[in-house]
Amino acid sequence: MVSAIRMYAQVDLDPPASPVLDLVSVDHLTGNVEISWTKSTSSDVSGYVIYLFKNGEGYELDTIDNPAADSYLYRESGSSYYSESFVVAALDTAGNISPLSNELNTIHTAAQIDTCNKRITVSWNSYSSVPRVVLGYSLYCSINGGTLTEASQATPDKTTIIINDFEVEAQYCFYLKASLSGGSFSGSNKTCILTKMQRPPEWINADYATVDPYKEIILSFTIDPLSEIRTYSLERKTGYDGDFKQIYSFNNLSGTTLYSDSRTDVSKVNFYRLKALNNCNISIMISNIASNIVLSADKTEEEIILSWNKYRNWGGINDSYKLFIMTGTELEERYTILGNDTTITLRYEDLMYEATLRDICFMIRAMEASNPHTENGTSSSSVICIPVTERITVPTIFTPDNNSVNDLFKPFLSFMPLSFKLVITDLKRRAVFETTDFNEAWDGTRHGEPQPEGVYLWFLNVKSPSGKEIIRTGSVTLKHNL
Repeated sequence: MVSAIRMYAQVDLDPPASPVLDLVSVDHLTGNVEISWTKSTSSDVSGYVIYLFKNGEGYELDTIDNPAADSYLYRESGSSYYSESFVVAALDTAGNISPLSNELNTIHTAAQIDTCNKRITVSWNSYSSVPRVVLGYSLYCSINGGTLTEASQATPDKTTIIINDFEVEAQYCFYLKASLSGGSFSGSNKTCILTKMQRPPEWINADYATVDPYKEIILSFTIDPLSEIRTYSLERKTGYDGDFKQIYSFNNLSGTTLYSDSRTDVSKVNFYRLKALNNCNISIMISNIASNIVLSADKTEEEIILSWNKYRNWGGINDSYKLFIMTGTELEERYTILGNDTTITLRYEDLMYEATLRDICFMIRAMEASNPHTENGTSSSSVICIPVTERITVPTIFTPDNNSVNDLFKPFLSFMPLSFKLVITDLKRRAVFETTDFNEAWDGTRHGEPQPEGVYLWFLNVKSPSGKEIIRTGSVTLKHNL
């Protein structure tokens, strides 16, 4: 009797060991993703399966029937638009599939322009530090198709880099590299942005700040004609301390504009500036500062001292000051003063006989030169006046002996009279001299004949520039020094 012996083959149900996903990196030129791994340690591996990993699940992309394979090029990637995650698994000869490997994601870089603050923010998702530690990030930049060069670096914990300032109407492209331990790196997609924004003014010129006859400060500003900004803020600061505050807002401004400030004290120094505001109401350009001139006068017995604040500050240079004086009905230019000076001293007697009204008035005007943007500006102060001193001095003795010392008798006036009459008599009330010309003096004669020594009486009737009638009488002693 023969016994039948049955033999059964044992089925292989053990999955191979998982590979380790080492690296995923985007080729920024093509958008393809380069995937590499450390092969499974199992001996019966027949190939590998590459998965796109989403929401905890793997979606098969491709199977490689090659146990020696350790890399894969994914050509249909969406890495140019978003970050993608991948895992791999090993496949053995019995058809068993290993557990999925660790997950690695691509770095997706995006750039956003901030036209309000004139900066570009480049952001990215962080790269995993397993199995290779991220040592840091390097950002590369190109402008208008130029070579990508390193523009900035970031530590491993950062996911943004801010590029402060940029060229307007230019194409900026960015590419990020994560430096990994072991000397490798993971690259991102290339992202590009066009720096389209309102063209800001390259300059704003405060042309002048000048005081008009109505005690208002007239301001003029000229704006770079290439500017596309139309919103501006006018600011004022009164005095040398404190801060600038807005006094007016312009919503459609270009070229040259005038503004009249009637709500300030022209006896104080006021400073003005114009600020360009972008769409986010952020200041992006400020003009030079303009200031009004405040003129003051101090008077002594013999001098008038005029002083003023230095004009601040032209776009050009402070070339000179012009001093205008009014002794009658109109201001007349009298002196040119160096641009660095802020005082001038005048002799009172040089002006008093010109005065035909009750006051002598002054005005100072600053003159600009070499303005690089517009015509040269001027700035005038308020007109200030000092009253004419109505003083009359009459000598009590004179000696008409032709020795050129005290030979003549006349009253001395500190002003130019509107009318004048001088009568001199002897003690018998007989007139010996009479004139209506305040410049004419008595030489001690009557009709050409010398008069004897003695006391003579004088009568004076004068109308001053203020319209005041002044009547004086007195006596003078005539003495011959022979």
